Amino acid sequence: MVYQLATSVQEGIINGMSFALQPLKPGTYIVAVSGGVDSVALLYALRAMPDVALVVAHFDHGIRPDSAADRQFVAELAEQYKLPFIYETAQLGPSASEATAREARYTFLRRVLKEQNAAAIVTAHHQDDLLETAIINIIRGTGRKGLSSLGQATDVVRPLLDVPKRDLLTYAKQHNLDWREDSTNQDDTFLRNHLRHNVLPRLAVADRQKLLKHIAEATVRNQMIDELLAMSADNQLNRQQFIMLPHAVAREVMASWLRANNLRDFNRGTLERAVWAAKTFHPGQQTAMLAGVHLVVNRKNLALTTSER
Repeated sequence: MVYQLATSVQEGIINGMSFALQPLKPGTYIVAVSGGVDSVALLYALRAMPDVALVVAHFDHGIRPDSAADRQFVAELAEQYKLPFIYETAQLGPSASEATAREARYTFLRRVLKEQNAAAIVTAHHQDDLLETAIINIIRGTGRKGLSSLGQATDVVRPLLDVPKRDLLTYAKQHNLDWREDSTNQDDTFLRNHLRHNVLPRLAVADRQKLLKHIAEATVRNQMIDELLAMSADNQLNRQQFIMLPHAVAREVMASWLRANNLRDFNRGTLERAVWAAKTFHPGQQTAMLAGVHLVVNRKNLALTTSER
């Protein structure tokens, strides 16, 4: 087993498995450290990156009675590494939902980001987190971004999304790292824990790769949709770019555009008709949509108009 540090990519090679951290640009970064193995391994690896200043940030949700011990552990770790340590304590209570806890944590992290004038927040979300989140969103019936909701953001960097949990555990053990175990992680009444303990371990390698492929495709598709929608003005959509989209992407763009214009009760047939018209109609033609609204096809754009009664 060998650990290597390359000049362009920090790479760990473990039991024939490898993972790589793309280097951060020079600057200051807020590293979210809970005290668990994922964030402890991330912090250890980030310390070797050149021209990068790290600030350790810890949010104590107050959900578990032993959470103060987590905070103390992270404080001592930051002191050992000679890094600044910033924390906040909340009293969310044991009944707090995952969504409530996440919102409170990111509110704290973004405040620290601003106060420190840092480049971004760095979190230790890994490949298993990516899969769990995608499955949870599918079960909950979230919209088009459900498969790709856990990704990179303007102010949040997640360098471990390609790294399986098992590789992080092996890496931490190889480097004799200590970490804290969250007792609630063993409670399978939580959906995420049930998936973590009973579903993901049973996925065949091929099935895991298929799901990862679907997530990657959804991420690209959502980026294309968001970029095109961002360029739409008022109730108009760029037709020339729309025509170039694959049919599945065009359908998603049309659905999002219609919803943005307060048209929500369309069915699949109406959506397919709108996509077909947008791509094939001659300039000046139009097709009826819903409640007196028509899709007008122009040479350069698509527009929605309301018929006078």
